[in-house]
Amino acid sequence: MSRRDVEYLVIGAGLLGLATARVLARAGREVLVLEASVVGHAGAGSKGTARIFRLGYPDPRYVRMAQAAERHWRELEAESGRALLHTTGQIDFGEGMDAVAAALGEAGAPIVVLGAAEVAERWPALCARGRAIYEPSSGVLAADECLAALGDGVEVLEGVRVTGLVDDGREVEVRGGREVYGARVAIVCAGARTMALLDALVRVPLQASLEQVAYFALSGVTPAPPIFIEWGTPALYGLPEPDGQRYKMAFHGNGPVVDPVTAAFEADPAMVGALGEAARRLLPALDPVPVTTERCVYDNTADTDFIVDRVGRVVIGAGTSGHGFKFGPLLGEALADLATGTTPSIDLERFALSRATLN
Repeated sequence: MSRRDVEYLVIGAGLLGLATARVLARAGREVLVLEASVVGHAGAGSKGTARIFRLGYPDPRYVRMAQAAERHWRELEAESGRALLHTTGQIDFGEGMDAVAAALGEAGAPIVVLGAAEVAERWPALCARGRAIYEPSSGVLAADECLAALGDGVEVLEGVRVTGLVDDGREVEVRGGREVYGARVAIVCAGARTMALLDALVRVPLQASLEQVAYFALSGVTPAPPIFIEWGTPALYGLPEPDGQRYKMAFHGNGPVVDPVTAAFEADPAMVGALGEAARRLLPALDPVPVTTERCVYDNTADTDFIVDRVGRVVIGAGTSGHGFKFGPLLGEALADLATGTTPSIDLERFALSRATLN
């Protein structure tokens, strides 16, 4: 068995892993990323073509974080030459909307309050219920392009499944495939598998859920409906893909709890049927029979806040709970700061492993 020593070792080439590695590499640090499968694989939380970028949260702190993340995405667009964030606007409606409006107002984010008739006039394909908030700066992140941009210039070894990790206080030793890797610091961003990887070192309380997504044809629908969130329990969301061909819909955090290693990714007929009914109700101009479906894994925390922390020589980025993609470059910067011993630009107390609401 051979050995390779590096300064920083990142485990997981998803959004957080690549974002962290990019910051370290651009700072001149020696960094290597290990990925058990391939970037954007079918079981990855970061896979696919489209994610919502929104400012709308019922918590002004998250609104401000999203505002900071938007600047990072625009900088990455300029540097990479890739179109990453496509501004579409977003409609929020349903129960809990007033809390979102209040948080946006507190953070100074622009919003427009619209009645249902005004929404229908602007976007005839969308039937919002009652009063709605329009977020003009929200948009769609081209997820696959985002991963490509973040990974540019970063060394990633695909097909290396980590089977052991030991922090002896001087270095972190990681076993992966037929290799042993030694690192000054390891950054673990392995999604729902993070808990199992770090079980011998520290308890990382995560729960994986398997969500159901459906895509509906958009051909001939003009103008295309913007992003929407129907706030409720569970919340329902929809967004157009960047190429304008399909509209993606899902219930947020409504999937069954699964083992991320053994989960089967077949479509759930009942969940697909519920999404079809939601499309019929809210997007009547679309064919309610999806053109395709997919399953995706959330790595959830009990309070839905992220985990961004350091234990010894191991930095942990996990618990994105289905809403972390928009914050990718911002969280990557924070994780890199933790790895190098730099004070992060954002307050991480809320994202600490020691917080009471996590357990």
